[in-house]
Amino acid sequence: MFRLSFLAASLMFAGVAMAQNATVAFGGLQHDASLPVEITADELRVDQTTGRAVFTGNVVAGQGQMRLSAAQLDVEYATGPEADSGDIERLLASGGVTFVNGEEAAESREAVYSIGDSEIVMIGDVILTQGPNALSGERLVVDLDTGQGRMEGRVRTIFQTGGE
Repeated sequence: MFRLSFLAASLMFAGVAMAQNATVAFGGLQHDASLPVEITADELRVDQTTGRAVFTGNVVAGQGQMRLSAAQLDVEYATGPEADSGDIERLLASGGVTFVNGEEAAESREAVYSIGDSEIVMIGDVILTQGPNALSGERLVVDLDTGQGRMEGRVRTIFQTGGE
């Protein structure tokens, strides 16, 4: 009877696992946009005319418990009359991006962290791990305020059931 129940559950999850979109909850997500962003890298280039900074080589950006690492990180500074000097609007990461927050980690080819919108979008061969479970797709959008995420593009999921 256990095997039949396990088979039925597996078939049910298979339908979910191969879906085009999946909603993901980030239980341990802690986000505070008011915290400073610390960035370390091998090299930094700044262009005052465009309001951009480009960090390259072993880049690690952190804000509170969140960590984002990549080969390159472009920083777009806020512009306009209400923007303070040094306010970061958006981080654009490329080249083997890894995002870690607590027990959850995601990898992709590129990522965009919009600080004011409290949103991270990971693009290209995305793999998300939450403990022993894994989820993959082409695009992951995470609302850092609500802790909700959405995986898109031929989603595949692996659930560890703990059964025999």
